[in-house]
Amino acid sequence: MTEDAPELRASDADRERVAEILRDALAEGRLDMGEFEERLEATYKARTYGELTPITRDLPAAGAPPAVSFSKAPAESGSWGSRIVGGEGSSTWAMAVMSGFQRKGRWTVPKRFTGFTFMGGGEIDLREANFADGEVELNCIAIMGGISVVVPPGVEVVMRGIAVMGGFDHYEEETPPDPAAPRVIVTGLAFWGGVEVEHKVTKAERRRLKEERRQERLDRGSARHQLHEARHEWREARREERREERERRRRGDR
Repeated sequence: MTEDAPELRASDADRERVAEILRDALAEGRLDMGEFEERLEATYKARTYGELTPITRDLPAAGAPPAVSFSKAPAESGSWGSRIVGGEGSSTWAMAVMSGFQRKGRWTVPKRFTGFTFMGGGEIDLREANFADGEVELNCIAIMGGISVVVPPGVEVVMRGIAVMGGFDHYEEETPPDPAAPRVIVTGLAFWGGVEVEHKVTKAERRRLKEERRQERLDRGSARHQLHEARHEWREARREERREERERRRRGDR
């Protein structure tokens, strides 16, 4: 639609685009049901761009980013400020020789942690951890073995390791680091082995996000149903008006 030629006739597709914006506004709570029905009726009655434009003037366009986002941050289990606790770490090293080690759950990452594996594997999971400092170092040495480091979204990771006939990999996330989050520096050596770092949310956070998406689909489905019902009622009312008009004309002809 355009405001440059308000006198131009609007098409059915134009009216449907406006109806879609109204449906989204209803689902997001920007309009109550009364406002939605009133604007929807005006939408289907509109004949020109000039009549359609004011209906959504105070609403964001379809597909436009909202001015304010109410989505929850991935690190909902606690703000970053509360997770940088100072003091000493829960442990400063771990070793696995033809075996494995894990550091995960609610533990405190020291300013420097060393993990060593020889023909074994190690897992360093920081998703629920606290941090002794705003910058921590993980010194990972994997010889014919592997060490997996898992960090929560928003954490900045700096890789400074060396790989010899092995790999030192960081699977970077698309979102930028959170300025309040700690910085994790990964150093060390991978010899015929591998050290990998990836960003993941916790299982609980995945479940929460999945439930939010499911609820959003339900809300949108409900709004779509309400839109369908409102359109049906409006069309029935229009048909009734036309029938009454035809009846009046017939009575006038007599």
